[in-house]
Amino acid sequence: MSSSFLSALLVSLLLSVSAWGQAGFTQTIRGSVVDQAVQTPIPGATLVLLSANPVRGTMTEADGSFRLTNVPVGRQTLKISFVGYKEALLANVVVDAGKELVLTIALEETVGQLAEVVVRPTLEKDKPINELSTVSARTFSVEETQRFAAAVNDPARMATAYAGVVGANDGNNMIVIRGNTPNGLLWRMEGVEIPNPNHFGGVGMASGGISILSAQLLANSDFLTGAFAAEYGNALSGVFDLRLRRGNNQKAERTLQAGVLGLDVSAEGPFKKGYKGSYLFNYRYSTLSLLSKAGLDVGPGQTNFQDLSFNVYLPTNRLGTFTLFGFGGLSTQNVDAKRDSTTWTGEFDRYDQRYTANTGAAGLTHALNIGPRTYLKTVALLSGYENRSRTDWLLPTYAPALRAEEGYVIRKGILSTTLTHKLNAQHTFRAGLIGTQIGYELARNAWDAEQRRLVRTVNVANQRTSTLQAFAQWNYRPTEALTLNAGLHYLRLALNGTAALEPRASVRWAFGAGQALSFGYGLHSQTQNPATLFASRPVGDVPRADVPTPRTNQSLGFTRAHHFVLAYDRRLTDYLRLKVESYYQSLFNIPIAADTTSSFALINDTDGFYSFPLVSTGRGRNYGLELTLERFLHNGVYFLLSSSLYRSEYQGSDQIWRRSRFDGGHATSFLAGKEFVLNGRNTLGINIKLTYTGGFRQTPIDVPTSRQRGETIRIDNLAYTNKLPDYFRTDIRFSWKKNRPRSTRTFSLDVQNITNRQNVFGNWFDPQTGNTRTYYQTGLLPVLSYRVAF
Repeated sequence: MSSSFLSALLVSLLLSVSAWGQAGFTQTIRGSVVDQAVQTPIPGATLVLLSANPVRGTMTEADGSFRLTNVPVGRQTLKISFVGYKEALLANVVVDAGKELVLTIALEETVGQLAEVVVRPTLEKDKPINELSTVSARTFSVEETQRFAAAVNDPARMATAYAGVVGANDGNNMIVIRGNTPNGLLWRMEGVEIPNPNHFGGVGMASGGISILSAQLLANSDFLTGAFAAEYGNALSGVFDLRLRRGNNQKAERTLQAGVLGLDVSAEGPFKKGYKGSYLFNYRYSTLSLLSKAGLDVGPGQTNFQDLSFNVYLPTNRLGTFTLFGFGGLSTQNVDAKRDSTTWTGEFDRYDQRYTANTGAAGLTHALNIGPRTYLKTVALLSGYENRSRTDWLLPTYAPALRAEEGYVIRKGILSTTLTHKLNAQHTFRAGLIGTQIGYELARNAWDAEQRRLVRTVNVANQRTSTLQAFAQWNYRPTEALTLNAGLHYLRLALNGTAALEPRASVRWAFGAGQALSFGYGLHSQTQNPATLFASRPVGDVPRADVPTPRTNQSLGFTRAHHFVLAYDRRLTDYLRLKVESYYQSLFNIPIAADTTSSFALINDTDGFYSFPLVSTGRGRNYGLELTLERFLHNGVYFLLSSSLYRSEYQGSDQIWRRSRFDGGHATSFLAGKEFVLNGRNTLGINIKLTYTGGFRQTPIDVPTSRQRGETIRIDNLAYTNKLPDYFRTDIRFSWKKNRPRSTRTFSLDVQNITNRQNVFGNWFDPQTGNTRTYYQTGLLPVLSYRVAF
């Protein structure tokens, strides 16, 4: 064989390999186009792939469905239009080789004659999905929870990048919204309330250490921070209105993910060929548990968690569509004290601790179009939340002695129905009823340091109550530039007959070149946590199930607040937006101590049982100014700068106005990132987040009394006069996405607090040393993950 032939063969092979390496991979974009208000399909809508070269497109079928094939992987931009509707622009949607991109695109009907309609579409990436949410609301995408530094697929942690939202604890996804208590947050899924969707949550908390929610199931959702629309009830500070995506109903797809937070397996696909139904499941088992079982040291104690989430879509020809959805999470944490007192450096070193938190919800949704302009949605949901803990104190002989034991079980059954009717392009009406049956079992035994004995403060078994909510709201658009919303929400608690009627209203006026002014008002109410309603004065020194306890606080009413919001939006360029919001919140009926010399107010606490008498006469006020400057992702670059100045104050039974615990005064977050596209199919992402916030407040410790009683005792008349040092943290995220012909692989590394800064968490008295001790937030924490979709 001649050398010239070998040379030619080698050159041919190299050229083939080079051509294969440069060949772009493609994928399919498909889905449906529907009316925003009533979800009816829009046939004949035009979709144009603006990022293609040459530009190409398609039209929706009679059922509103569309399909675009051979779309290059990477970020793509779609323009969707139909006569009589506003054009929509979907910019920088991610197309991966591993999975088809399935979209549900909602168009808003235009007002007035076609000649008045502005045909040029604008990017409104942050516009809420719920068209009746006008102020203090924005949408967030699952892709953002995966891209933002330190978000780690968690909506709550991601939300700390937004103006007015501050993280309260590095080890928890607890968030403070506009100075309010973190427990004023409402979680909703598919239109109904769900229990705290986080692992390692506490008694009555709305947060936890790790989110149960899977990024594989979530669709674009809304986040609200004030003056909510009339359909949102039983919430004071904010709302996560979560939506689930449907599984692929034409092709089976799988996702595997392994990382520090667990082993993740996801599966989706059709039930059978020709049927539009689909399934979508995700299961996760904690890596920390696997490392513990392998004998590796992963820190004190054993921390285990697992969760399952699902969404099953079942359409019918004439009876509408049914959806089964839900999630469940199991989490445990066990810490055993070392049986060697010479190793103890503080009081907590001599405690054995057992902790369990389980939560879950399962729902059935029925959606039906009654004619072309009416939409009925009904949801039935069963949910449960269980939190149990036990703490034993080691005696000098190392024998355990019970110091605290708690049990908190809440079960709910919810039936919700919502009717939406669009009279025409100008008038849309929405009304609904929500009935909730609540069952609860509560128990608490705690060591009383003053009496030096164990006392029972809560003993409630197999009790029930209910709430009823109703709402009606009207959306009126007299012109394209002016939108008005008005509504009422009603809430009643059967336990003590407390009821509230809450007016809501908002208006938005668009003017000039990309400018808008908005105003919103709402009266909002929230029921008290059962752990507060049923806590009792100490009776007895031995836990006994047959000993009834008086319910000290059963008659407490709702905590309530007037929300006022004024906002200004300006689109500086197609991809750069400025937003300024000012707000004032007047809180009243806050539970405070019945003792007229006390500074206690429930809005300053986050979890636990309260056995002393409370009255609903406290007041509070939150006010502030927020600024957001956001560059939407364009040419691979994005940033989000948010800053707020705020004040949070309250008045207790002693009639003194004080700063609240969560009054940090200021908060600034800067988020930025750059994507580098390599070979047309692989992407390197670099993201950074800088957080600078004012420290929260604490009450000074009474050291002599603490030494006498052997526990932390604070000086009540100096409540929250100590301000903790300001908080600063830097987080970075690196990601490498590699597309193959039939799969997409993603490596990511999140490094939280990369400078290992020691941010102060708080100060407590340590009986072991007899002095106060400072505790710090989480130090440097790397989170490594590998994901493959195919």
